[in-house]
Amino acid sequence: MGIANGIRKQAKKIAIGERRTSAWAQTLKEAAEELPPAPLHRLEKDGLDISMAWAIIGIFGILGLAAVYLMSLILIPITLAVVVGMILGMAAEKLSRMGVPRLANAVMLSSSVALVIFLLINSLAGPLMTLANEGPAFAERTINRIMPYLERIEWLHITPATFESGPMSIGALLENTGNVLHVVTTSLTPAVVQGMIFFAALLLFLASRVNLRKTIIMTFRTRTQRLAAIRVINAVEQVLGFYFATASLIYVGLGVVMTIIAYAGGLAAPVLWGFFAFLSSFIPYLGITLMTFAVAVAGILTHDDLVIGLMPAAAFFTVHLIMENLIFPAVMGRRLEINPFIVFLAILFWTWMWGAVGAMLALPLSLIVITVIEELLIEEKAQPQLPK
Repeated sequence: MGIANGIRKQAKKIAIGERRTSAWAQTLKEAAEELPPAPLHRLEKDGLDISMAWAIIGIFGILGLAAVYLMSLILIPITLAVVVGMILGMAAEKLSRMGVPRLANAVMLSSSVALVIFLLINSLAGPLMTLANEGPAFAERTINRIMPYLERIEWLHITPATFESGPMSIGALLENTGNVLHVVTTSLTPAVVQGMIFFAALLLFLASRVNLRKTIIMTFRTRTQRLAAIRVINAVEQVLGFYFATASLIYVGLGVVMTIIAYAGGLAAPVLWGFFAFLSSFIPYLGITLMTFAVAVAGILTHDDLVIGLMPAAAFFTVHLIMENLIFPAVMGRRLEINPFIVFLAILFWTWMWGAVGAMLALPLSLIVITVIEELLIEEKAQPQLPK
């Protein structure tokens, strides 16, 4: 075997011109051609090597999740700005076709988003302040109203004395309410900072949207890869824009219906209930559950009769059920159907990572990931042509 390898090395040197060709060299070259090929030694990996590889992947995955969690102050507004910018991509494209410059386009859209948020905050400031001022009285009224129903459940061991002393007393509840207000107050500064980062990132993303698309596309070398990048980017923008434009219209109708239900049911601040119904609808499963429970509690506190108190919650749940299972699928079609279990896991994960904002971002992030996977895996698809 050593002689054969030596012959091959000498023949290789002759072939590349390192040695002068002679009769002996020609004979050596012919002998090397007649030799069998050198055996390929395959490196076998045992179970320990595979476990080490997966362990390294798992460590980097955990470090990545830790980085996402620790950088939430910056990543949350930037991710939200990118998602909102992609949702507004169709509107930005239409404005560009009308001859509006990119910078003016970005300023108009980002200012519209800021104006909508400002109007919502301004309209909700009054009811929220009233609710905060009436918090202690509301807590006491809640306990007095629900106490007869709790006493009927013997295994809870709850009596009127339970709320006179201990952690569930009125004084403890008021103290906890003060702590909650303190937490909200201390969180106001980070919220303002995140809001500024969000609007700045949204403006810059919309202004550089076209250049960013070109940069992403040109990072790929082959034509096939660039076509796939164009297809994926266009599909993601179309899915997000179509989904949230249609969902917003449907959920605005739901908010109006909830406002009417709250007004007819005698609930305080019906406009606030309508806004909460609109906002919670963007969080599948968890939103409708929390909203129905909140309306039920408010109805029980408002009316003496239990059946009448639960009627607003039953009406809202019925309307939401009809919209989600009849109207929404009829308008959206089957191309945007997502596995409910995947959506549920995504909501739990992003709520754990980023809180309430993460719960709202779970659905659009799931749509992005699923759209990218579908576009890359589907082979028979109309291929767009690159511009010349």
